Amino acid sequence: MYYDQDKKTIISTLESNRSKGLTSEEAAKRLEEYGVNEVQQKKERPAWRIFLQTFKDPLVIVLMGAVVLSLFSASYDFFITDNMAHSRTSLYEAIAIGILILGNAALAFWQENSAKKSLAALQQLAEHQTMTLRDNDWQKVPGKKLVPGDILSVKMGDFIDADVRWLKVAELQVSETHLTGEADAISKQTDELAADSALAERSNMGYAGSTVVNGNGIGIVVATGQNTELGKIAEILTQVTDQKTPLQQTINRLTKRLLVISACLATFTLVFMLAKEFVLTGQLTIETVASVISTTIILAVASIPDALPVVLSIVLTIGARLLAKNNGLIKSLSSVETLGATTFIASDKTGTLTRNQMAVVRFYANGQNFTVEGNGYEPVGEITTADEEADEVSYHDFMLAAVLNNEASIEENEDGRMTPLGNPTDVALVVLGEKAGFKRSQLLENKKGHHIDLLRVLPFDSTRKMMSVVVKQDGQYKVLTKGAPDVILQRTETIQEDNQRVALKDAKATVEQQILDFANDALRTLAIAERDISLDEAENATMDELEQKLNLIGIAGIIDPPREEVRQSIKELHAASVSVVMITGDHAATARAIALRLGIITDQAAQVIEGKDMEQMSDDDLYKIVPDCRVYARVTPEHKQRIIRQLQRHGEVVGMTGDGVNDAPALRAANIGIAMGINGTEVTKDSADLVLLDDKFTTIERSVEAGRTIFSNIRNFIRQELITNVAEVLALLLGILLIHRSIGNVSATTPTLTTLMVMWVNMISDSLPALALGYDEPEADLMEAKPRDTKKSILADGMLRRIIVRGSVMGFTVFIAFIWAASSGMAAEEAQTVAFLTLVFGQLWHVFDARSSTTLFRRNPFTNWRLLTAVSFAALSSLLATLLPFFNELMGTVPLTAPLYLAVILLPSLPTFIISGIKEVWLRLRK
Repeated sequence: MYYDQDKKTIISTLESNRSKGLTSEEAAKRLEEYGVNEVQQKKERPAWRIFLQTFKDPLVIVLMGAVVLSLFSASYDFFITDNMAHSRTSLYEAIAIGILILGNAALAFWQENSAKKSLAALQQLAEHQTMTLRDNDWQKVPGKKLVPGDILSVKMGDFIDADVRWLKVAELQVSETHLTGEADAISKQTDELAADSALAERSNMGYAGSTVVNGNGIGIVVATGQNTELGKIAEILTQVTDQKTPLQQTINRLTKRLLVISACLATFTLVFMLAKEFVLTGQLTIETVASVISTTIILAVASIPDALPVVLSIVLTIGARLLAKNNGLIKSLSSVETLGATTFIASDKTGTLTRNQMAVVRFYANGQNFTVEGNGYEPVGEITTADEEADEVSYHDFMLAAVLNNEASIEENEDGRMTPLGNPTDVALVVLGEKAGFKRSQLLENKKGHHIDLLRVLPFDSTRKMMSVVVKQDGQYKVLTKGAPDVILQRTETIQEDNQRVALKDAKATVEQQILDFANDALRTLAIAERDISLDEAENATMDELEQKLNLIGIAGIIDPPREEVRQSIKELHAASVSVVMITGDHAATARAIALRLGIITDQAAQVIEGKDMEQMSDDDLYKIVPDCRVYARVTPEHKQRIIRQLQRHGEVVGMTGDGVNDAPALRAANIGIAMGINGTEVTKDSADLVLLDDKFTTIERSVEAGRTIFSNIRNFIRQELITNVAEVLALLLGILLIHRSIGNVSATTPTLTTLMVMWVNMISDSLPALALGYDEPEADLMEAKPRDTKKSILADGMLRRIIVRGSVMGFTVFIAFIWAASSGMAAEEAQTVAFLTLVFGQLWHVFDARSSTTLFRRNPFTNWRLLTAVSFAALSSLLATLLPFFNELMGTVPLTAPLYLAVILLPSLPTFIISGIKEVWLRLRK
């Protein structure tokens, strides 16, 4: 473990040399033994396998069977019966179905091929150079060639490429946010620690992927590649299996049921027609079997919503584009609607609920409390007291000391954003100073009315917990000191109040209460003091001598502030029955305070579970707690996964948000992973399903609404598709079951509809309007309803009954139209054309009813112009399909008379208006 061992033992164990490092020969040998210092990448499936995978969809398999049967029928008619017309028709059917299959496969392949890259971003580790001691000489070595036992040196701004045990440090502070979730930099030291020390508490270790923000240090490499803490996270990522989205599960269940129904219908049709033919003629010829197979193909195609995979993908793509307009980039199409079913949002704190930018939000100086407006690194914000704008005189000395006793800075980058340089706490003081008009560079250049010279710097160290500088200000020598309040108070003689120095004993209780108030608000506190000294003391006094007899001039309250918009978003999610949980690596007190501020919890005594508590719990123990606990603190990536898994055991649909590498496994384990697009690491974004391009939690709330809208629209278009399928199947079955002899010029074996008529309805006149339903606006009160129950069938809540009733009425209407046309002496092609157009316009009228969960009278038909366009196109193109010679030959249609066209356009609307009208009356009476 190394952090619980002394330095000499570790050097001996790793067979290294502190003063000379490894030899080149030994380094090469170890590189061969341990491998390059990079995280192993998950092997990706080849493109050809991804493409073939798309043909495993059960609906696609049935359609491929239809292609085979159509080709068999075409070949038989061409080579055996010499029936060229029927051969061409069968060939056209095979080609049309084949195009549909290939189109679906191409779309699915494109979707899969553009999915997440898993661990690719972790390979960036190999691009850095590290100062390494080898062959008794310091030299730059590529990060990927580091080996256990290497002695390396780091300074401020350096990237740490491997896990190291520190041997020597000088004010070394390291940012490990990507692993621990803490915004504060961690001060490093070299002493051994207890064996049960948590990752965030291992102050004698440095971890791959961390950044040095202050000081310098020398360490020995103890782990590389997959053996680092970063590598362990990558290993977890490879072990986490992708979750099927609720939509995938729902569609899979629906598909299986439809396949069973299709198989039963096809089998029944085949057996019934063969038996019927044998009873009527006493024999079964090859021609008869071929004809029966042809009819069976028609029925199989009619019973399957063959456009469902394509239309579903397109509707989800529409949803993805709508999300993108709201700054949500969806990476997996099947995850688009998952947020709509989400019941829990489990969020990391640092960088997600908070800004990951330490800021001074309050301070106490000169006996007064001050509030600081503004967040982040932008030096913009007012400083006020309880009643009015603050007077600069009252905090002048505090600001001067805070800015001068500081080595951090902020700079504007190419994007116009302020970039911090240095310790986060020092950066917070720099930003505070600039808000008040105090800039260190200007002060030292004597541009603020002062003559200031910086004489000595007494850097911070973790032993004394202070930092000081000696300055000459307007001829007076001073020592300016900052540090932990308890340490500063021990060295304080006076406290500044109302521009007067008050004895410590008279004001200590007030200051201690102020520190407690800050702590209760989860503010980290920093004391700032000064002392007037002589020239001799300025030049010659020791550190300990200078940092005595101090005058306390103020206390800064520092926090990684919550994002401004998060509280309202959480309130709206709660109203939508979506629970929000904070899961953080930070301290319990800080997590509780932030959760209270954001409204995640409302009770100061609310339960907060820490990682060490979870270590003592079995999965069953945790299972009992997770439904009610809203805050988890000091957790590891493994803990986050356990929390998510136990919530999922309860049947919850979990969305996990995060921005650091430590969040990536949890994002992968969640039903939908949500990453920050601006401040999130590449690993996190690669593991996520949804990337927030603006890093705003508000986007999640909007995405939940979008997800619910998308699922509602998916239900509507599936209802429309299945009603049409029921109508097609019933119209065909009634012909098979009830027509036993010729009717006029129509033979008993003539199907109500041809295969290509059925495919036209499924792909053109039904699918295009159904597709336009994907653009519908949400119905009222969508975000006031509870998330949908993912265990329920998509046909639940009366939808199945509605499909059967509406589909049956439409099917009977089509069959009656066919019988009427045949009885009127029309030819078979004319009767089929009448049936075809009756079906087309029946479902075009019905699509307006499919928009609503109630009735068509409750939605304005003109609010979705895309639907109106699709209906108009489908109507016009279907009419042209009966007028143009090409389609006449291809589909078996013929032109009709003007009165007939008028009849097949208007009469099919009656069932929709009548049924919807009856329901509207019933709904009004219920009120």
